[in-house]
Amino acid sequence: MSKILIRGAKVLGDELQDVLIDGETIAEVGQGLSAEGAEVVEAAGKVLLPGLVDLHTHLREPGREDSETVLTGTRAAASGGYTSVFAMANTFPVADTAGVVEQVWRLGKEHGYCDVQPIGAVTVGLEGKKLAELGAMHESAAGVTVFSDDGKCVDDAVIMRRALEYVKAFDGVVAQHAQEPRLTEGAQMNEGVVSAELGLGGWPAVAEESIIARDVLLAEHVGSRVHICHLSTAGSVEIVRWAKSRGIRVTAEVTPHHLLLTDELVRTYDPVYKVNPPLRTERDVMALREALADGTIDIVATDHAPHPHEDKDCEWAAAAMGMVGLETALSVVQATMVDTGLLDWAGVADRMSVKPAQIGQATGHGRPVSAGEPANLTLVDTEYRGEVDPAGFASRSRNTPYAGRELPGRVTHTWLRGKATLVDGKLT
Repeated sequence: MSKILIRGAKVLGDELQDVLIDGETIAEVGQGLSAEGAEVVEAAGKVLLPGLVDLHTHLREPGREDSETVLTGTRAAASGGYTSVFAMANTFPVADTAGVVEQVWRLGKEHGYCDVQPIGAVTVGLEGKKLAELGAMHESAAGVTVFSDDGKCVDDAVIMRRALEYVKAFDGVVAQHAQEPRLTEGAQMNEGVVSAELGLGGWPAVAEESIIARDVLLAEHVGSRVHICHLSTAGSVEIVRWAKSRGIRVTAEVTPHHLLLTDELVRTYDPVYKVNPPLRTERDVMALREALADGTIDIVATDHAPHPHEDKDCEWAAAAMGMVGLETALSVVQATMVDTGLLDWAGVADRMSVKPAQIGQATGHGRPVSAGEPANLTLVDTEYRGEVDPAGFASRSRNTPYAGRELPGRVTHTWLRGKATLVDGKLT
């Protein structure tokens, strides 16, 4: 295996260091390093982070390869600085058996742009009626530890309790899509002033908050782990903060788009802004930023949700919900959290690498940038400023809400166990 010398990088945004990669491992970190025959990467003050980990990615394969595949999705991930992604279960067929999760896992192994860890469905067919093969998926080659019916809520309290009890045996986690279905029938956007003015069906905050409140109490009762997907309201923040104060084993994620965008954008009627959960108010956005900064919200997860052009280029009511996010996530976090002074780069590494790896038990990821650790790394030019151009995306889909918007930062290099997947902003 070749040696790579990253020279003059700001490790976690701190002092300039050289990092020597030897094979799959970081061999040395220090100043003035040299290595005969090593490939030299001049970092010139760029920020070096542990490879990013996304606990919430939709790769669409099997069944919706017109939107994304494991190959195109992991190429998008590498472009965004990710070395590991967790693939959601709402595929066709649903990833509710050992066979399907192993298929996704093996596709990730074959393509090699990042590690792919399948998430197993909680219930058969995402129908919320019968527990899926949780144990078999955990015991499979894929080693599933995270289970979610994302896209649908596990709204039956008995089923949710049984799932929490089951995964406790192997310290797994149930990742809940918090959406009370009866409260969101016909909902098209956040319920509030804008929905009233536009005449669109409202999606109340309480539909999310009521499920989170129920589930943290169930997790406390069972003594198991629950993870809240794409938390989006100020009220949800307060419930999670309260639960953590009681020692309940709850973790939560926020998406980049919920840190930046508000429901005011829906006034354009552009379906690119249609997402589940919906864009909320400015007050919610500020509460989410503060909660991510103080640790109430544990991680940033993209909820990368690719859709083909025809599913978004239509009237609002008929459009699919979701946005692509892997290739822009770090830039949005820099804009909303770092450039605003709410987080430093060590905090970004914690929220986008260390903590998601811990929650999902992604071995070898989210590790310190130090000697002896796996060389899963991403190098970021934080001084870069540029407009987002979807035509240059590695993802098969282009449904980004940031097209034409100027965002800071650009991932220049990504290494997966010492192998470059992205060099000078281009996939290898």
